[in-house]
This record gives sequence, C-alpha cells and structure tokens, in this order.
Amino acid sequence: MTHFIPLVKPGIDENDIHNVAEVLRSGMLVQGKNAGALEEKFREYHRVKHAIALSNGTATLHLALLVSGIGPGDEVIVPAFSYVATANAVELVGAIPVFADIDLKTFNIDVSKIEDKITTRTKAIIPVHEFGLACHIIPIKKIAEKHKLIIIEDAACALGATYTGKPVGSFGEFGSFSLHPRKSITSGEGGMLLTNDEVFAKKIKTLRNHGIDPDKPEMDFIEAGFNYRMTDFQAALALGQFERLKNILDSKNKLAGIYFNEIRNPHIILPFIPDECNHTWQSFHILLEKPLMQKEVIEKLKKNNIGSNYGAQCIPAQTFYFNKYKIDSAKEYPNAFKAWTQGLAIPMYDKLPAEAVYYISKILNSI
Repeated sequence: MTHFIPLVKPGIDENDIHNVAEVLRSGMLVQGKNAGALEEKFREYHRVKHAIALSNGTATLHLALLVSGIGPGDEVIVPAFSYVATANAVELVGAIPVFADIDLKTFNIDVSKIEDKITTRTKAIIPVHEFGLACHIIPIKKIAEKHKLIIIEDAACALGATYTGKPVGSFGEFGSFSLHPRKSITSGEGGMLLTNDEVFAKKIKTLRNHGIDPDKPEMDFIEAGFNYRMTDFQAALALGQFERLKNILDSKNKLAGIYFNEIRNPHIILPFIPDECNHTWQSFHILLEKPLMQKEVIEKLKKNNIGSNYGAQCIPAQTFYFNKYKIDSAKEYPNAFKAWTQGLAIPMYDKLPAEAVYYISKILNSI
C-alpha cells in the first residue's frame, strides 16, 4: 500500500456536510431541532422513555452519577480495563472507583469478580461494552438488583450492540453513548444519555443547561448546572449517519469476517463473540502472544503504512490512579494488564477498502 491506512476514519458523506452547512447558514447553532431529532432517534431505537443529548460521552457518565446522588465516600465498581474516562467520571463526583478484572476473551468485566468488590459503600456499577461487544449485562443486572446498585451502562463504543436481542444502553438505570470520531457514528464530540426515569431525565436536562428548569417558559435557574449541551450542527452531522447505521455495521461486520479468515499468525488471538451477543466493531482488537511485542508490532505496521494502537488502558496502572491507590495492577488485575500491554487495535471503519484488510492481514501474518 502506497497510502497510509488510518486506525479509523469517520464515514462522513456529502449529505452530512450539507446538513451541517444548513445549520451554519441558519445562524441557530446551539441546541435546537436537530438535537431534538437525534434524541428521538436514539429514544425510539433503544425503546426507552428519554434520550438526552450532551456535549460528550464523559459528560453523560458525570451527570448519571450526579443525579444518582453518588458522591464523596461512595464506591462505584468499574472494569480495570476501559478508556480512562469511565473511572475519571467517578473521581469527578468525589467517589471511589473500585476496579474489577476483565474476561480476557471478551475484554469486558468478569462477572465472577463483581460481588467480591461490593461493600456497604458500593452504590453503583459501570459495566462497559468494550470495543462494541455487549458485556454479560443480564447477570450483572441480577447482581445489581440483589445489592440495590444503580447500573450506568458505558456503551460509548457500542451503538447497535445487543444482548439476547435487546439494545445495550437499555438495561440499566442509565445508558451512556459517545459520538466521538472513533465511534460508529460521530458528531465530532457528543454524547447521549438514556433513562426511563422521569425524575432523572428532568434533572439531567436541567444540569446540562446551566441549571435552567426545562419545563418553564421563563428562565428559572433551579440548580447550579453545567454547559453540557450538544450544538445543533453536531447533531445535524450525526443524524444522517444514524439513518445509515445498519449499513455501517453491516460493512464493518464484513470487514471483520475478512480479518477472521485471513489472519493466521499463531501468536495473534482474534476477538471472541459469545452466542448471545453481536459485535459492532468500534475496534478490531487483537491480543499479541509472545514472541510478538506490542511496540514492535505497532512500529512494523507503521513502516508498512498501517495505523494501530493499544485499544484501552489498564486504568489503575495509569499515573494518576497508581499514585493515588498504589495498586500493583499486574498482580491484582492480570487480565486487564495483559489486555493493555499486549492488546492491539487495528484499522476498522465502514469505508475501509476490503483490499486494505487483506493487506493488513498479510503484514500481520509476516511478523
């Protein structure tokens, strides 16, 4: 390949650009009709009562924790392997993230590790649907109900993923989605928070807009809120992509099928998909076994014009969390540590040419 193959490339087409340009020409740039239309699309798709557009996927987690009343001294169980925002949101409300190891086959939280982490201070769990694969959310929900815990599903990567046929993000008290450029559809930055609870929904709508009561015609500040609104041109960018979501996911599934057929390096472990789940392939994440080393493989791929990177972090091993909690992650969370240090995300996006996937597979086989 003479041109560089990026890790990801948003599938924005001319119609998406036209939709954004229309909003820019209108002069009505802040949260408006397009944001409302995108909310309705998410609400209908996930069969929930409320979908609330926010500025990004971290804001969704932050507000879900806040409106749940979670704060200083409370504990929230999170997977030890995820994007760091999952735990950062817990820190932002003054609560303590309690880490649980993952299942190395799925890269999702290991359900068998959860109950040992529950104490009298545990108030919630944030299961992550990592890389677009649903975690075992029904068993997690049973544990949460038994211990009276709130579930905030971190479905940032998993728009379109299902568990036993039901969309992720609709199982817990909250479903959190990101619209970052690495996701299946993007608004540049943006997020969507789902809930079936009327009280939670009103408080989220209030807090996202400086604390203004959303039910009053006049401006009445009833909370000390944030500016967590989604702009209308961001929503316009995502709307057309949402209409194409099935085609986007179908394309990525076909490309994943090529990877499965073509990657034959005995030192590479390919993704695993449980029978009750589908995969939406936010990332095609492989695991490297010795003698393959992560940094060397990344460099080899780069020299062959292929983008790659580690997929997520072992959060307690990151500088802030290590300095604060002093956890030996390699010992306490061996699967999360291995996924971080030996995992690799390789190119995956809906407009990735099939010939590029064959080429990437060939290079990986040669290492």
